[in-house]
Amino acid sequence: MQGQWGAMVSDLLAFLAMPEVGLSAVFVISFLASTLLPLGSEPVLMAYLQLQPGNVWPALALATLGNTLGGVVSYAMGMGVVWAVRYFGESTGRWRGVAQGYVRRFGPLALFFSWLPVIGDPLCAVAGGMRLPFWPCLFFIAFGKFLRYLLVAWAFLWASSGV
Repeated sequence: MQGQWGAMVSDLLAFLAMPEVGLSAVFVISFLASTLLPLGSEPVLMAYLQLQPGNVWPALALATLGNTLGGVVSYAMGMGVVWAVRYFGESTGRWRGVAQGYVRRFGPLALFFSWLPVIGDPLCAVAGGMRLPFWPCLFFIAFGKFLRYLLVAWAFLWASSGV
């Protein structure tokens, strides 16, 4: 079974790597990377910008949109975890951990750091579980992710220009 999933993921990644797919690959990989899947979206963005350096803004927009939607999925999953815990009973409170304290302290502003590896996705899930207001959470998720992609694109284009 695991071999089938691995083959399906490999086939999907091979399809998305085709140059004619381009921006949709940036969107899909950015979305998947913002879920709990262990993917990185920055290499896809840099590869696209190497092929299409004139399409910086559409690439940034789609990478940000995909990654933000992935954060929204994590937020919704956090809401679902709270429902499941209430319905089935709480066995342990491990999912809350440090992220919950951070989110409780800073509120939606904590989601500015949702772009960070390892802790970013749990921050979104904890915010959903704590039922923080959606629109401010969405703003800070999108803002942080956009600034990260802007910095990555700028650094990549600057480094590849030979300066």
